[in-house]
Amino acid sequence: MSPNGKSDEQWREQLTRDEYRVLREGGTEAPWKGEYVDEKRTGVYRCRACGSELFASDTKFDSHCGWPSFWTPMAGEKVRLLEDVSLGMKRTEVRCANCDSHLGHVFYGEGWDNPEDARFCINSISLTLEPVSGDAAE
Repeated sequence: MSPNGKSDEQWREQLTRDEYRVLREGGTEAPWKGEYVDEKRTGVYRCRACGSELFASDTKFDSHCGWPSFWTPMAGEKVRLLEDVSLGMKRTEVRCANCDSHLGHVFYGEGWDNPEDARFCINSISLTLEPVSGDAAE
């Protein structure tokens, strides 16, 4: 059971196969293919699995990495950071603190021009955007 009490079977029923692979199995979507890579609308990005508010659009920036990038979550308790040593490298995995779904990874100290010098590199398939009413795509 996940932290919010859902069984693996319930997650499989709720999520598409691709969503399940990323959110529940820690997969990664292909770069430049996600729906939010070039998104410009104002709003709140929520966890696709549980709906928890994760990132505000005003912290999104173009890092040219192929995935939506944010410099900070909405609040520290919204995400959990875990050491990830898979793929022969040390990274920091980002998970939803509410439902424990895999979101992506965060990288620090790369010289980004933002207050945290951070790049939360998040899979589009892990998110849903709740746009501000009346905000059209640019």
